[in-house]
Amino acid sequence: MTMWKCGVCGYIHDGDNAPDKCPKCGAPKEKFAKIETESATLIEKSRKTNEMHIAISGFMKKSQKWAKKIKEENLDPPCVALADKVLKDTNEIIQAIKAELEGHMKKGKWG
Repeated sequence: MTMWKCGVCGYIHDGDNAPDKCPKCGAPKEKFAKIETESATLIEKSRKTNEMHIAISGFMKKSQKWAKKIKEENLDPPCVALADKVLKDTNEIIQAIKAELEGHMKKGKWG
């Protein structure tokens, strides 16, 4: 598949041709540039890993909700200690995912 990038806002369009206007910023078709095959391949691979990272992050946030519930219930000390660990570890994972996604964006591998 061919990819096109808006030179104004960075929106990436998949299709045989650039859109008549950018769906994000309204820039005309002339502002779009065809993305080279090698870069398009990197973007496509990153789309898959980005989706996985976002799903993991969502799972981590759900885990945090359960850990907070354990703390609210003030269950026995080992349960509360484990909930504290879940909160700490999942927060670190979420932050690492955000950093990884930011790296993808800076390298132009987001789209």
